[in-house]
Amino acid sequence: MIKVGVLFYRWNYYSYTRTILHQVPDVEYRKVYDYYSLVNYASQKINHLARHSLINTFNLNNQFDDLGLNSIDIVHLFNGISYGKTPWVSNFETLLPRFKGLLSKYNPKPDTLSLDAKERRAFDALSGDACKQLIALSDCTRRIQLDLMSRLKIDSRKINAKLTVLAPPQVKMVNTYDEKGLDVDGPIRFVLVGAGFFRKGGREILRVFEHFVRVHHYPIELSIISSLRMDYYAAHETEDDLQWTKETIAKNLDWITHYSRLPNDQVLELMKTVHVGLLPTYADTYGFSVLEFQANGVPVITTNIRALPEINDEKTGWMIDVPHDALGEAYYQSDEHRIQLSKAIEEGLERTIHDIFADLGSIRVKGIASLDKIERQHDPINYAKHLMEIYQRALA
Repeated sequence: MIKVGVLFYRWNYYSYTRTILHQVPDVEYRKVYDYYSLVNYASQKINHLARHSLINTFNLNNQFDDLGLNSIDIVHLFNGISYGKTPWVSNFETLLPRFKGLLSKYNPKPDTLSLDAKERRAFDALSGDACKQLIALSDCTRRIQLDLMSRLKIDSRKINAKLTVLAPPQVKMVNTYDEKGLDVDGPIRFVLVGAGFFRKGGREILRVFEHFVRVHHYPIELSIISSLRMDYYAAHETEDDLQWTKETIAKNLDWITHYSRLPNDQVLELMKTVHVGLLPTYADTYGFSVLEFQANGVPVITTNIRALPEINDEKTGWMIDVPHDALGEAYYQSDEHRIQLSKAIEEGLERTIHDIFADLGSIRVKGIASLDKIERQHDPINYAKHLMEIYQRALA
């Protein structure tokens, strides 16, 4: 039996449980410890005691070297690289190596990029014999990695040969759309799921939906599952935005239900009871919530950024066209970009809500298509088969 090592402190992380842990039945998964994990653990303790981020742990999260001390056949990482001699593979969502400095240098998409010593060492590890496969979550991710390497003055042929795309698995939560017993005679129920409320289009949802309920008197119920966390990434929200959001929710409790947090199993149960999912996002590397909606027969309204066009379309849901670059990244770098992006999301939501209420039967049609797509493109059995093939090739 193949022994697959997984970082001990990432054992219950969503990204690992979603794409790595216990995905292949005939594999033994083992917790592994390494130099970077221990340094990371100590650094977080220091930061906690100091009540301040004295040590930046971002890069520590994405590096591995166990010095060959763990009794495993292969290491499986997420967004990580290994410097050791043990064979390893890595799933990734944007680019590798996932270093803060490299992300910052790459985001402006310069014609050429220079590497510091740490980054060059990481690319040497990616080219090395121990690195067996680099598994992109989407074709968009694969293209970003290729674009990154085209801007570097390095020979990337060995890395290119290791790139593959394997869409995450998703279990169907309902067998058929009709078993949910939903009808469209009463209020149409929508739900937004995500801690990064503003980045995921929450501000625009509130503005548009409040207008439709108060002015047009559309029968809408909205559930929001979010801590309303401010991450200042992409949307650049402010304390005033947070205060406005809380006040808007408070004065619309007759049609809005807000959950600061719900266990994942309860989120999935709630999804079965809604008509339409929401992810009109500024920035998302993949969009796992879209798969979970679709697995419950719930069509989703999304923007057309990053990997979302690969998992959503007009057959299975609704797409909002927003300004983005050739690799699918929305333009949100300047104040002007963010204003234009917000406007595009609001206008897209307005058109989509009008279309839904003009043809309520489309919800069922798209819900059925969503279930069919999950079965065809995200079957866990096929995913396990491909992952086992990757492991076997790595150890051949």
